[in-house]
Amino acid sequence: ELPENWTDTRETLLEGMLFSLKYLGMTLVEQPKGEELSAAAVKRIVATAKASGKKLQKVTLKVSPRGIVLRDSRTSELIENISIYRISYCTADKAHDKVFAYIAQSQQSESLECHAFLCPKRKM
Repeated sequence: ELPENWTDTRETLLEGMLFSLKYLGMTLVEQPKGEELSAAAVKRIVATAKASGKKLQKVTLKVSPRGIVLRDSRTSELIENISIYRISYCTADKAHDKVFAYIAQSQQSESLECHAFLCPKRKM
C-alpha cells in the first residue's frame, strides 16, 4: 500500500518502491511502445496464462530510477534486472484493470518483450 505522500520521500524515489505481484508472462512485440500494441500483448499473455492452468509465480518488483529489479518472492532469487535505458513503455492495462505491463529490450536477444503482472489491487 502506497502512503499518501510517497512521492515526497526522497529515499523512496532513489532506492525504489517494492511491489508484490504475480507474474503473468511475456510475449514478443514489434514496436517499443503504444497503447494498442501493449493491450494486444497483454491480451495474449493473459490468455496464455489462463490456458496453462498453472499457478502464477509470486514476484517482487522494485521500481527505481535505475530500472526494474524482479525477484522470486519465495526464494528472493534474482529473476531479472532491467536497466531504465532498456525500458521503452509501461502501462496499466485498460481491459484488465489489475494488470501492469512494461516493454523492454532483451539483453540476450535484443528483441522487444512485453512482460505483464497481476496486481492484488486495482489502485496499485
